[in-house]
Amino acid sequence: MKKAILITLSFLFFASASALRAENAGVPAECEDVMLQAFYWDSYKTQSSTDSKFGRTKWIDLMKDTAAINANFDVVWFPPSAGPTGNGVGYSARQYSNQESDWGSKTKLQELITALHKRGTKVLADVVLNHRGNYNSWCNFFQDNFGSYGTYQLTQKHIVSNDECFTNKSSSCYNAASTDRGAYDTGDNFDGARDLDHTSEYVQNWSKAYTQWLMGVMNYDGFRYDMTLGFHGRYLKMYNEAAQPYISVSELWSSMDRQKQHLEETEYNTMVFDFQAKYSMKGIVNGSYGKLNANKSFEGLRKHGLSRYSVTFIDNHDTFDRGNAYGDNQYTKSTDLTTATNKDAVLQASAYMLMMPGIPCVFYPHWASYKSEINELIAVRKRVGIHSESQVLEETSGQYQYSATVQGHRGQVVVRVGKYRSQTVPEGFELAVEGGDRGQYTVFVKMNNQGVDEVTGYGLQVTGEKFIENGQLYIRVGENKFDARGNRVE
Repeated sequence: MKKAILITLSFLFFASASALRAENAGVPAECEDVMLQAFYWDSYKTQSSTDSKFGRTKWIDLMKDTAAINANFDVVWFPPSAGPTGNGVGYSARQYSNQESDWGSKTKLQELITALHKRGTKVLADVVLNHRGNYNSWCNFFQDNFGSYGTYQLTQKHIVSNDECFTNKSSSCYNAASTDRGAYDTGDNFDGARDLDHTSEYVQNWSKAYTQWLMGVMNYDGFRYDMTLGFHGRYLKMYNEAAQPYISVSELWSSMDRQKQHLEETEYNTMVFDFQAKYSMKGIVNGSYGKLNANKSFEGLRKHGLSRYSVTFIDNHDTFDRGNAYGDNQYTKSTDLTTATNKDAVLQASAYMLMMPGIPCVFYPHWASYKSEINELIAVRKRVGIHSESQVLEETSGQYQYSATVQGHRGQVVVRVGKYRSQTVPEGFELAVEGGDRGQYTVFVKMNNQGVDEVTGYGLQVTGEKFIENGQLYIRVGENKFDARGNRVE
């Protein structure tokens, strides 16, 4: 599936007000990647754990599955790898230069990244910059040694002034003087750990050193940023410009207006998880297929012409039903995804998501439960060349069905979901996937009849031969090779 496919094309990149400039980081243009979230909550635990019933995902477990991951996914999102051990899932890490975590050792992590890289799959680090855990008191932190990138010792002066550690009487830094605390928080408060002051040059340098070290030493390719509601987007732009990740995606769990504001704050140097598209896909569960239609009640970045910045998803470690108060129970009526009722909803949503623009992120429990069906849909997406900026040429919907025609680099798909969807084969198309009696989805394919496409991207003005290699868009001009952002590639 990841064999090189050559498409000869002479074309010109055009600039626009919202165009991706060559210096922007973390947002590949016309990206054909498919992402896997390779963990879920508590999936570092043994299989006997209720929370780990879809398979344990420590580094040593994922290593056994690298062939299947490489065959289907271009990007893999790992859980937080900062340590030390005993931090559980890792969202309140205490020492960032320590990569010995409950997910496994630093050595096994590096071996896993190397194995995935050998066949072209990139790896995203889960980066928590908004807050961090303490050493042995409220305001005492471990030192971080990032080698050639610097050694840093954060103190209470690097905690935002409105953090609860300064108002809680049990805190070791309760009622500290204003000179012994940072500036006011530039985003939402997180009360589970100490919020860091990103207006501080020292915190900025620590953040840049950490992200650069993750790429330069740990060999990560990009970042999933946790809790980006917690600090202003200008700082994320700063860190991405320093580290130059292949993909940056922000977890900004908020309204569409707030997501658009965040993109503007970063000057479009990141993508975001498309929570509004997720909630529109919830319509599949209760039969409201009209919610998938951008001309009706659909909400998501695609509706606003921003699909290039959208990472779409059905569920993640926070939103899926974990059998407790934390999951929002969107697609799973219990933690058992193998029930027939849940299978319908997950696979219809997967068919929709994998045929739409944006970068789709498959959730590990879904893939573990329905691997053959989801892999088949991924294969169709890659065959046609659907990408982050693909056009949805036509879409219709009713109470019980939805249909759309989507343009890819190498062809088109017609995707239909719903019990009462039409079974008629569109003129010029062929059947690619039939979801079955209970799957309730169908995908038809029409490949381009000519060897030349007419597609438009953004970036530098580069005219040359366009081709796809390992699912990525490149341009060849003589002996030089450029990526889709116009950057020269060695």
